[in-house]
Amino acid sequence: MFRSKKLFLSITSILLFMMLFVVGCGTNQSVGTAEQPKQQEEAADKGKEEQTEEVRVIEHAMGKTEIKGTPQRVVTLYQGATDVAVALGVKPVGAVESWVEKPVYQYLRDDLEGVSNLGDENQPNLEEIAKLKPDLIIASKLRHEKVYDQLSQIAPTVTHETVFKFKETVELMGKAMNKEEKANELLSDWDHRVADFKEKISTKLGKEWPIEASVLNFRADHARIYVTGYAGDILNELGFVRSAYQQEEEKKGTVVVKLTDKEGIPNMNADVFFVFLSDPGQDNAVQKTYEDWTNHPLWKNLDAVKANQVYQIDEVAWNMAGGMISANVMLDQLYEHFGLEK
Repeated sequence: MFRSKKLFLSITSILLFMMLFVVGCGTNQSVGTAEQPKQQEEAADKGKEEQTEEVRVIEHAMGKTEIKGTPQRVVTLYQGATDVAVALGVKPVGAVESWVEKPVYQYLRDDLEGVSNLGDENQPNLEEIAKLKPDLIIASKLRHEKVYDQLSQIAPTVTHETVFKFKETVELMGKAMNKEEKANELLSDWDHRVADFKEKISTKLGKEWPIEASVLNFRADHARIYVTGYAGDILNELGFVRSAYQQEEEKKGTVVVKLTDKEGIPNMNADVFFVFLSDPGQDNAVQKTYEDWTNHPLWKNLDAVKANQVYQIDEVAWNMAGGMISANVMLDQLYEHFGLEK
């Protein structure tokens, strides 16, 4: 009897062990199945992180710069770059002071609230830049060639050759800031607007199109003709043409013709004038210059004056800002000037 009971207990123990073994195997298999999606998810997240942190080499006016991932703390050192940063949906941590409407242009003021003022565009405050601990600096060879090495020691720095080629600034910053898709979208939208304007103005003016345009600027002691530059480039893209005189100056590489004598007034001639006044703080002197020149008989004999095609324009949008947003503001004003539907 005792031996039978002992045999029964042994058989029962073996059966219990086998049941526990099977259950244990099943449990382990279940855990493994649950862990697999989690591991795949972690691997995918890691892959995304590695992709985001990928090092890109950006070619620019001062060489090549390595940039890791998507910069979060961007500093902009010329007006067009600040404008383009906002257009790309990025609020810089620091930006140089605006030329007029200081410290920030009115049209960007809401978007740049709280952004650190880094001083003059020609001589930005390097100590303040360093304090911001940026991970990307957008500069210009024209303005910052002498301090490029110092800027590069603070953070990866990319430069544009000049400050007014707004489409090139969009392309450069799109690559540097890992925002190429948004940059392409901005440029595509611009191309569509340009095509729309050209179609509508050519329809309205008919055989008169294209017409000659002059961008004129009056200062305290002289007048200027902007042969090329920001507004000039945009007008050319929109289909306006320049007088024979201005075309010759452009061939020489002239950006601005300074006129200190009223005898040069005939060189301004065109079908339409876009005029802005400069030198804030000297408004009375500028106004006096403008009145003296525009009351001169030579002025009254110009084509645009006789045709009543003289437009006062926004100095910031047409000359000072140099960015993507301001280019669209300038184009908006041209639609308005010529009575075209946007």
